[in-house]
Amino acid sequence: MNDTILALLGYITWTLVLLVWIAAYRTLLVTSKQKAPNDFKADGSNSPPFGGRLTRAQSNCVESFAFAGGLMLLALATNSAVITNGLALVLLAARLGQSITHLLSNSVLAVQIRFAFFLAQVGICFYWVVLFAAKFIGA
Repeated sequence: MNDTILALLGYITWTLVLLVWIAAYRTLLVTSKQKAPNDFKADGSNSPPFGGRLTRAQSNCVESFAFAGGLMLLALATNSAVITNGLALVLLAARLGQSITHLLSNSVLAVQIRFAFFLAQVGICFYWVVLFAAKFIGA
C-alpha cells in the first residue's frame, strides 16, 4: 500500500469517526433529555459548544475532501501516486491536527493553529496541482 492510499483511507476513516462521534454525542443529548431529536441544526450552531465544534470539524473534513481527496484519487486513477506519495501523510497529519485543535478549543490561539494546519493542506494541494499540470498539460 502506498502513502497516497494510506492517507486517503486515513482521511475517509477520520471523517467517518467524526460522523459517528456526532451521532453518539447527539444520541446522548437526546437520551438525557437535554435536546429533542428534531432540535439539531445541521451546522451544530444550537448544540453545546463541544457539539458545535465537533460538527464543524466533521464538516471541514467533508468540505476539504473535494480538493484533498480529489487530488489523491486523481493520482491513483492516473497511476501518478509518485506525485502525492511524498506529502500524502503530511496532508493527513495536517487534517488530523486541524480537526483535533478544533475539538479542543475555539480560543484565538487554537483558531490560529487550526488555520496553520489548513494552510498546510491548501499549500500541499496547490503544489500537487502544479505537478499534475506539468505532467498532463506540459506546463
